[in-house]
Amino acid sequence: MSVTDSELDPGIGMTSWRTRQRLIQRLRHAGIHAPEVLAAMQNLPRHLFVDEALASRAYEDSALPIGHGQTISQPYTVALMTQSLLERVTPDTVLEIGTGSGFQTAVLAALVRRVYTVERIQILLEQAQRRLGSLRQRNIRFLHGDGTKGWPDYAPYDGILVTAAPPGIPRILAEQLAPGGVMVLPVGNDMQQVLVRVTRDADGFTQEILDTVSFVPLLTGIS
Repeated sequence: MSVTDSELDPGIGMTSWRTRQRLIQRLRHAGIHAPEVLAAMQNLPRHLFVDEALASRAYEDSALPIGHGQTISQPYTVALMTQSLLERVTPDTVLEIGTGSGFQTAVLAALVRRVYTVERIQILLEQAQRRLGSLRQRNIRFLHGDGTKGWPDYAPYDGILVTAAPPGIPRILAEQLAPGGVMVLPVGNDMQQVLVRVTRDADGFTQEILDTVSFVPLLTGIS
């Protein structure tokens, strides 16, 4: 597990350490209480995960475009999903569906032993690999593939986090959870989505709705 710190890229102006701290205060006020999640969010230079032209907006609590019809999630959403994943288990291995910019990947990699991340858009995957490599996060395995299929080679996983919305809970992903494992994902369509936590227990799967959210749809295939 690797944890980055502010010395890797302290930033200036709207990307400074002080600006990051203001974001963390907003997350606390919004209900993010897990200290390890807040620390990971504060230590990671989010401005390195967006286009340089948008760097001044990196520590706003908003989603930002990263190209190819994708976005980097709102910091609150990243923190909520991570906190919800870690509340009931301490995952050893986590599968992430939708690498995107790599920011959510980086947060997970700071908190668990191994992250397996799948991205369908090759150019986004390559960009994320370079960013995460520059931050010395070595506990991540990458796959250019169809995230709707998961990554069965390394299953079962203690946690699964999905960063795009399927219309319903994908059975193929739920079945890659270890007993006691937790999956956090958005579910719905472009009109209405909810964030759901799925737990695999002795009787099957239990579900709970955590919040309303807005994500890009989970697509099949690769590009």
